[in-house]
Amino acid sequence: MNTTRYDVVIVGGGAAGLSAATTLGRALRSVLVIDSGTPRNAPAAGVHGYLSRDGMNPRELLAIGRSEVLSYGGTVVDGEAVSAHLSPDGFEVILGDDRRFSGRRLLVTTGLTDELPPINGLQEQWGKGVVHCPYCHGWEIRGQRIGVLGTGPLSVHQALLFRQWSPDVTLFLNDTVEPTDEEWDKLAARSVTVVDGALASVDAVGGVLTGVTLRQGSSFSVTALAVGTRMEARSVLLESLGLRPQVHPSGAGRCIETDAMGATAVRGVYAAGNVANIMAQVITAAAEGVMAGARINADLIEEETRWAVEGNFGPFSAASEAAVCATVLGPRRHGLDDRQRTAGKGPATRVKQESA
Repeated sequence: MNTTRYDVVIVGGGAAGLSAATTLGRALRSVLVIDSGTPRNAPAAGVHGYLSRDGMNPRELLAIGRSEVLSYGGTVVDGEAVSAHLSPDGFEVILGDDRRFSGRRLLVTTGLTDELPPINGLQEQWGKGVVHCPYCHGWEIRGQRIGVLGTGPLSVHQALLFRQWSPDVTLFLNDTVEPTDEEWDKLAARSVTVVDGALASVDAVGGVLTGVTLRQGSSFSVTALAVGTRMEARSVLLESLGLRPQVHPSGAGRCIETDAMGATAVRGVYAAGNVANIMAQVITAAAEGVMAGARINADLIEEETRWAVEGNFGPFSAASEAAVCATVLGPRRHGLDDRQRTAGKGPATRVKQESA
């Protein structure tokens, strides 16, 4: 099956992927974005912390990003990339419907998946009454009764963070978290209520969060519930190239390791956004996409410059052919003026103009 070849194939059409594509398009690169249409923040009503775009619907932001990519000559296709492999001139990416695209470089910006605890009603409230990041949602729930669901060692820190936005914060230990003596002192000093026992359900009326219920039957009224998810990089495509996600230093999930500008351990493969940085907000992911795009363009320029040098000075270059001709034929070379024969000993010849 024939494949379409691009300078760069980007898998993932979120903030990171589209920002990288725009950067590469402005650098006159042929670029393809493959997007499965499943952004992490789809359940959210708005994007926050993004200068000039605060509160914008996530899908509207991506629609604008797509139009910018197209305006610079980029291509966007809908589909899910399921695997990739090395090819003679770069990489080939295979979609679930067996479409195939090849590129000299590959950038993966597939994001991550938030894994929620198996509690009744929790998934249904995700992105509504159930939130994750105080910087993304704290303003919208300021002053309300905020619950924090214990899911791991960062839950105490999360409760203390949300205390900045409300004086009424309750940490539900959920038979998962056991604060240290120092953490107990911090919670008490900040007037954070702590409740023992595992949660049985997240309760709602008419789709609006009303509270939580413990397994032993007690109910508590909250208007927002913060949950620290287990964040797992969407790394299937990268794993097909031999890259494996590593545990993030925070212990909150797994991601693909890259250098500061997105290069992975596989030559020519890059990653940006949440797939490589589980802590990145939307604006951070966009910035990382720009950096990765610039790095990839510089990488391509280095390769093209090497090709040009090899073309000028390689075994079959014009300069080498001229040298062979001079060695074999000497003065018998047809049409060559002996006075000019020694003037050009390199790839460029300087001609001296004589006065009249």
